[in-house]
Amino acid sequence: MTALALASRGHRIILHDPQTAARLQSRSRAYAITHSSRRLLEHLGLWSSLKPSLTGFKTLELRDDASSGRVRFSGADLASANSDQDSIGWILDHRPLMRLLLQQLHNHAAVSLYLGSPPPPAPAEALVVAADGPASPTRRRWRIPVWQHRYRQGCLTSKVALRGTDDATAFELFRPEGPLAVLPLGHGTAQVVWSAPFERCEQRSGLSGSVFLDQLAAVLPQGLEPDLLLDTPRAFPQQWQLARRFSRGRGVLVGEAAHRCHPVGGQGLNLCWRDVETLMEAADPKLHAVVIARRYGRKRWFDVLAVGIATDLLVRLFSNRLPPLCLIRRVTLRLMARVSLLRRISLRAMTDGPMQLLRPLPE
Repeated sequence: MTALALASRGHRIILHDPQTAARLQSRSRAYAITHSSRRLLEHLGLWSSLKPSLTGFKTLELRDDASSGRVRFSGADLASANSDQDSIGWILDHRPLMRLLLQQLHNHAAVSLYLGSPPPPAPAEALVVAADGPASPTRRRWRIPVWQHRYRQGCLTSKVALRGTDDATAFELFRPEGPLAVLPLGHGTAQVVWSAPFERCEQRSGLSGSVFLDQLAAVLPQGLEPDLLLDTPRAFPQQWQLARRFSRGRGVLVGEAAHRCHPVGGQGLNLCWRDVETLMEAADPKLHAVVIARRYGRKRWFDVLAVGIATDLLVRLFSNRLPPLCLIRRVTLRLMARVSLLRRISLRAMTDGPMQLLRPLPE
């Protein structure tokens, strides 16, 4: 995505990935897409091509098991700049997304692809973009330290066929062991993102299909029944991580090389794509790479920090049964359910990013 964005600004791109195109497309995963990501995809001319693969959800239901609180977000809670859309968010499978990105990169005259093979040396004055993941060897080579906190919770993801599901509704359930998200994929299927202590996630990922579905049925919202496991559940550790700077010289960190947050609220990919948008805006081809890198690093840090703090506080507040915190949750969710202004502010922060609360959205 970064390569396409920079190529659209007139830069020539050398893109290297150690994995082959087939391996890059093989991942079984789905992503929650927010309006900030929709605008980037529209700007790059990708949105219309992805539309057949998108499952829009018109409502988002938040439930808290311990306090019995419930908030239902709908299109009426969207910011006016987003109200012309028929969904408050979308779910997108990994494979059609990666297939389109690779096709666009292959066809772009300004992009040279090196997938599964070493690239040529980069020009001496080139901007270097490191998007090589949370363990980023490039970040370590640049000697950029990180703040990090490893959660006791892990994350288990799986695709399932559900009975009683509404393809227009997504769920975020707050439970003592961790949040549980149910993201509709259409045709009665959904991606489940199940947070719990990491050892428990690993144990569940090794269960037989029938036993796994039985345990999942016990935690799903009433009326939803899992019928079939569509892929192999995978468990991942969770951590909060923030690089102390996003640039060094003519190099920049993008995506999880720069930051990671808890997956509650589906913020991860959208936060990474706002990195792409900010770098695209900063990357004037007339500017020296060092100036571009410094401008990007200065603009990007606060949005990432705000989302990291917000997701961390949500997990800490909702993943326990302490009576004082249960009372706070009960009061907060009741207020949000009754006061539309609070729902609009919350949904705008989730779908457009917290920094957009301070300035008008593009129409």
